[in-house]
Amino acid sequence: MSLAHFTLPTRSVEATAALLDAIFGYPRLTIPGNSPIDTQWFDIGGGQQLHVVYVEHFTVSPFEGEFGRHLALFHPLREFDAMKARLAAHGAEIFHARRPTPFERFFFREPINGYVFEVIDAARMTMPAEP
Repeated sequence: MSLAHFTLPTRSVEATAALLDAIFGYPRLTIPGNSPIDTQWFDIGGGQQLHVVYVEHFTVSPFEGEFGRHLALFHPLREFDAMKARLAAHGAEIFHARRPTPFERFFFREPINGYVFEVIDAARMTMPAEP
C-alpha cells in the first residue's frame, strides 16, 4: 500500500501553493472541474500528490513540531543548502532535529500557515530501518 495524497488546508491557496512551488518545485496538476472549492494539486513523485485546499477560518494545529504533527519528505542531500537558502528567503523558520539520526535531516516551519516539514536525505530510502 502506498500514499495516494495528503491534504493541507489553508485560508490562502495561492500563497501556500506559491510557497510550495518556490521551496520544492513540485509540478502543479490540472484541477478537476468538479471541485467546489479553491484548490491546487501537486505531483510529489511516485504517483503521490499533495493537495492544498481552501478552508475558511483554518488554523494550524498548535502541536506542529518534531514530536507533534509534521510532514516528512525525502529530498536529495546535495540540494539541502539551496533549499535552506530558499526557505530563509521566504521567511521560514529552519531548525535542527532534537533526535540524532545516522542520516541528514532538518525541519522547517513555513510562514503562511505554520506547518512543520521534515526534510530527510533521500538516500535514507535505501538505508536499513533504525532499531
